[in-house]
Amino acid sequence: MTHAEQWQVGVYLDEESGTTTARAVLDNGTTIMTGRGKARCNPQDVEIPAIGDELAASRAMRDLAGQLMRAADRDLAAMGAVPERPRTGYGWPDDAPRPR
Repeated sequence: MTHAEQWQVGVYLDEESGTTTARAVLDNGTTIMTGRGKARCNPQDVEIPAIGDELAASRAMRDLAGQLMRAADRDLAAMGAVPERPRTGYGWPDDAPRPR
């Protein structure tokens, strides 16, 4: 079965007084989800806005990814496909053998 969709993700950044906030907004045509992230410059560090942008944006996208994963888990559970144990993170589980 062929299936194609296009989802739009926008990342919006705002910096004020050494704090960068980010919103990652996903619009799949039927649902809009928003992830949020923040980065704060240590007062002793040199302020480099690009680094604050990267940190805040990555945190917002990680928040959004977590929301999307929880939505997928709920949808799977509604279909009766409940995982044996709760998902605790992304990538390889701690007890799984690592590929070499």
